[in-house]
Amino acid sequence: MIVLKTTQDKLLSALQSVAGIVERRHTLPVLANVLLRKNGPHTQLTTSDLEIQIRTTAELGGDDGSFTTTVGVRKLIDILRTMPADQTVSLESSQNKLILKGGKSRFTLQTLPAEDFPLVQEAPNFGPAFSVPQKALKDLLGQVAFAMAVHDIRYYLNGILFVAEGNTLSLVATDGHRLAFASATLDVEVPKQEVILPRKTVIELQRLLSDASVPEGQEAPMIEMRFAGNQAKFSFGGMEFVTKLVEGKFPDYNRVIPKNHRNSVTLGRAPLLASLQRTAILTSEKFKGVRLNIEPGTLRIASSNAEQEEAMDELDIDYGGDSIEIGFNVTYLIDVLTNLSHEEMVKIELQDANSSALVTLPDNANFKYVVMPMRI
Repeated sequence: MIVLKTTQDKLLSALQSVAGIVERRHTLPVLANVLLRKNGPHTQLTTSDLEIQIRTTAELGGDDGSFTTTVGVRKLIDILRTMPADQTVSLESSQNKLILKGGKSRFTLQTLPAEDFPLVQEAPNFGPAFSVPQKALKDLLGQVAFAMAVHDIRYYLNGILFVAEGNTLSLVATDGHRLAFASATLDVEVPKQEVILPRKTVIELQRLLSDASVPEGQEAPMIEMRFAGNQAKFSFGGMEFVTKLVEGKFPDYNRVIPKNHRNSVTLGRAPLLASLQRTAILTSEKFKGVRLNIEPGTLRIASSNAEQEEAMDELDIDYGGDSIEIGFNVTYLIDVLTNLSHEEMVKIELQDANSSALVTLPDNANFKYVVMPMRI
């Protein structure tokens, strides 16, 4: 049976859209495979790592009829990548193997039975569905994802908190030293829901979501979300994405975000970033500390290392508040400024040398970034 017959680019893009979660090493060999389920003209492609499941449906030609199997997804992608985009390729089933043909090439691939493929059991009771433009969610994820923890024993920090309430969707990420918050307005009212999406899910959503701007009069591509007690489900662009949630209690971010800091300075993002990058060169590997001296009219940034080398940089600023000397991990400042690449100005609010600093955008109340000071 000819399972599918289509162009290389069509098959490759369908496979790549589901292959991101497939791990290189597996306890279950079948998890390295993609589940192909053909039903008439439609072919369903599903991958899973037991925590996340991604499914897409495409029309990829081939004989009518029903057929299911699983085949190694990475090998299939690697082979297809070596072929021209407009080449016609076909997959044929033969005993327990699949034969991939393209031009004068022919590859015989081993398969594993479809019934061995562990599908994620979907939660029976998802909450109400709500939708946002894909670009809006991708932008929100981009504004906070860099502040997620990596392999923290406080497992609930290795992800992003989603809070949907009323007509607002807020995303929060923190690693205990810094916290990023971003929110957007929804077109619909939703009952309050709070879930923590795992790090891997966040990275995969960032990869898959479209960030294309839409010409006026056309509808933006949307993503529909539904949350259950231990699962989230996303539907967008012909794809269905089900993921386990991180269980645990996320820190109360409202208590972490400082309010009413006495001193604030608004300055150009690019000059500040360049100054921090210069000064960071002479920080020590382990200890990425820089000192910021803020006084009326001037911001001085200084660093030193174990070899007794020193860096000092100065920026003219429009500031008339208290003189403050405060230390930070320079990486945390560079991360946020790099991430806000579309912004021209940033606002930094400070209280004193021992209180966390708040980075915001002058004309956007929907983004906040808190960074703890460090002793230098």
